Amino acid sequence: MKKLSEFDGVLGELTPAQFLRDYWHKKPLLIRQALPGFKALLSSAELFALAAREDVESRLVTKDKTQWKMQNGPFERMPAARQKEWTLLVQGVNLHDDNADALLRLFRFIPDARLDDLMISYANSGGGVGPHFDSYDVFLLQAEGQRRWQIGAQQDLTLVEGAPLKILQNFTPDETFVLEPGDMLYLPPHYAHDGVAIGACMTYSIGFRAPTYQELGEAFLDFMVETIDLPARYADPDLTPTANPAEISKVMLRRVADELNKVRFTEEDIGIFLGEYLSEPKASVFFDPPEKEFSPAAFDRAIARHGVALSRKTQMLYRGRTIFINGESFDAGGPDKALLTALANARRLDGAALQEASDDLRESLFLWYQDGWLRLNNA
Repeated sequence: MKKLSEFDGVLGELTPAQFLRDYWHKKPLLIRQALPGFKALLSSAELFALAAREDVESRLVTKDKTQWKMQNGPFERMPAARQKEWTLLVQGVNLHDDNADALLRLFRFIPDARLDDLMISYANSGGGVGPHFDSYDVFLLQAEGQRRWQIGAQQDLTLVEGAPLKILQNFTPDETFVLEPGDMLYLPPHYAHDGVAIGACMTYSIGFRAPTYQELGEAFLDFMVETIDLPARYADPDLTPTANPAEISKVMLRRVADELNKVRFTEEDIGIFLGEYLSEPKASVFFDPPEKEFSPAAFDRAIARHGVALSRKTQMLYRGRTIFINGESFDAGGPDKALLTALANARRLDGAALQEASDDLRESLFLWYQDGWLRLNNA
């Protein structure tokens, strides 16, 4: 298999613009040999080793006749090879493997703010997670073996009661495909599908972030708490005697409503919230400190020679002058802004470009290096 960086794209003969116009959020797409000659990036043993780690999110799904079971990792051992109908799901493999990260980055025709993670599903013969639907777009890339997919645009999304997974009660497929290594199936949100392994197989799922507006609203209100300024205290100097002491009066309600209506938020508030929210690492993400320590002066010399690259766990976004990295935000201007936006887009900068960096930016880069947010390029 050629290097992932050598692939021109993952959409076959379609351009990203054509795909987004005709398929994204609209209808499924099967791409035969989206990555010609593709081979699994991790062996099954390497995947099982990831599933044994505390810092990796994993699930084991088994089926006994009609009963589904799901366990959360870490797992010391996998079921016996002779046991049928079990599936291991390992989330966020891109956070732990450079090749998995490189594969995920092939989908950056979708903005980073929407791109979520690479999940690997290992299943033995007959394994799967049952007919279901996802609330987000997904690309299903076959990495090893074969998997039979049945898909359908059904409106009935009733789920099986009491099941540990969101399994459709009345799945009615419209189409069936068998995917070979390198084949890929795109499915829009809420499109019903069921994948069953034909022998042992591995499937890579590229998923996308689609938070509910309820989640965003709750997080935004938490974000705004520190900015609310209502200094006065409730008072009623014109209070008169009441005949109904348990009643909340209209006067009290109106006064409180008038004060609360002073709370305002701007598009700038929403922009900063969104950047910090979307760049915040998941709770399971931990950054590793660098193996080699530098003094600030030695670090400046090292980045001049090598340049820098973001850690595969780092999420860096920007909006206008505001830079967001791993849940933090700050404003940048001039050459520093140009350098930081270039770093966010390319996820690396060479040493020549960093000659333009200000002392403040160099200090930030050094702190990020110490925290494991970035590393020396090619190191």
